[in-house]
Amino acid sequence: MTETVDVAELLQAAARGDQQAWDRLVDRYMSLVISVIRKYRLSDKDAEDVSQTVWLRLVEYIDRIREPRALPGWIATTTKNEALRLLKAKSLVDPTNPSAGGPLDVDSDSVELDDSLLREERHQAILAGLAELEPHQRQLLELLVADPPLSYQEISRRTGMPVGSIGPTRARCLARLKATAPIQALLSAESWDNAGGGQR
Repeated sequence: MTETVDVAELLQAAARGDQQAWDRLVDRYMSLVISVIRKYRLSDKDAEDVSQTVWLRLVEYIDRIREPRALPGWIATTTKNEALRLLKAKSLVDPTNPSAGGPLDVDSDSVELDDSLLREERHQAILAGLAELEPHQRQLLELLVADPPLSYQEISRRTGMPVGSIGPTRARCLARLKATAPIQALLSAESWDNAGGGQR
């Protein structure tokens, strides 16, 4: 909770032009930018270009980020988009062997890395969403996705909930999870990306 408030305050201060707040935001999220960039195997110069562009994009969009918890997802997606944009631009200007797969070839590692990044972003959003639920709601959802799967009888034993109540309660918990800010931010971003918006 403190971190969320802190990020909100940093965003507001940075938007007002507070250099110290901006530096703290960059320090806090630079490792995230670097971790995403590494997945695309960019040269040091290209990696630096992508990083600088990401922070420029944040300057442009900082007034539009209303949910502080969405900031890590926004940064990760923006970094991914900028890395892909740079790779695409390089593939258009660099002569390549037509028989060799380029960085955007459908069989290249970039597709797999992109999928991995999306899975990680969704995972982080779900964890953040679960953190907003009541403890008993979070416990039920975690038990329902346990591996190996648990029977309703075992879930009932662990939660004290009647077996017949598990299904309806599960539906309410999932609806509550879907309504949390992190999940709504993720759904909004994915809808924007699917519509061709690109940037969040």
